[in-house]
Amino acid sequence: MEWHKAIATVRPHIVRITTPDLTGTGLLVGTGFLVSRSSETPLVGIAIAAHVVLNAKSSRQRITIEHYASGKTVVLKHTEREILHESSDNDTAALMMDGAKLPLPKRVLGLIGEGKTKKVGVELGWLGFPTVAMDGSLCFFSGRVSAYLGKDKTYLVDGVAINGVSGGPAFSIAGDSVQVVGVVSGYILNRDTETGEALHNVSVVQHVHQFQWLAKELKTLDAASRKSDASKKKREASRKSGAISGGTE
Repeated sequence: MEWHKAIATVRPHIVRITTPDLTGTGLLVGTGFLVSRSSETPLVGIAIAAHVVLNAKSSRQRITIEHYASGKTVVLKHTEREILHESSDNDTAALMMDGAKLPLPKRVLGLIGEGKTKKVGVELGWLGFPTVAMDGSLCFFSGRVSAYLGKDKTYLVDGVAINGVSGGPAFSIAGDSVQVVGVVSGYILNRDTETGEALHNVSVVQHVHQFQWLAKELKTLDAASRKSDASKKKREASRKSGAISGGTE
């Protein structure tokens, strides 16, 4: 698979996140993507960067989500979403919402296997909405894994990350499929020690391990929902059976 095909595969899963900034007068822009979906309910999980929604969560302000592929937008009040697995350590979170509000794909992208990481030198690509693209274009970036910091579960990638791209999926090509390996968190800026001039930076990509946990949680909830429905149907069948056997001729 070539990168342009991988981009076409990932694009329908991408959303643009907009929230009020700390002053309430401006906007914070970030990227998100569909990372989990309930099989029993409309509930979906959107992977995001925690710092983009931190203020909106604490102040109960609106979060605007635009599905890039369709152009459809939904504004979520604090009662219409839930922020889970928020972590200041790795700057990731999951926004849970009613998936029926947006035309998101029925199947989520594959995640790298539990306990697995990409080796140094492997090329990754990522998508996001850099603020320098004034028309809100979805942009593609790529780079190679420079290092994996096992303690922090973080990749350092030799590539560009710009404000607005935070929360975007970092993915690799595995044969004829795409595999999400992380979430763009930010960048480490390198400056000239004498002039202070900004030089090349290294992007920070957080491992998707906590979203693997989220998928497990949704499966558990789905199983509980199926069990509850089965019990309800059994009780209903028993009630009807009792009513029939107790009837009069």
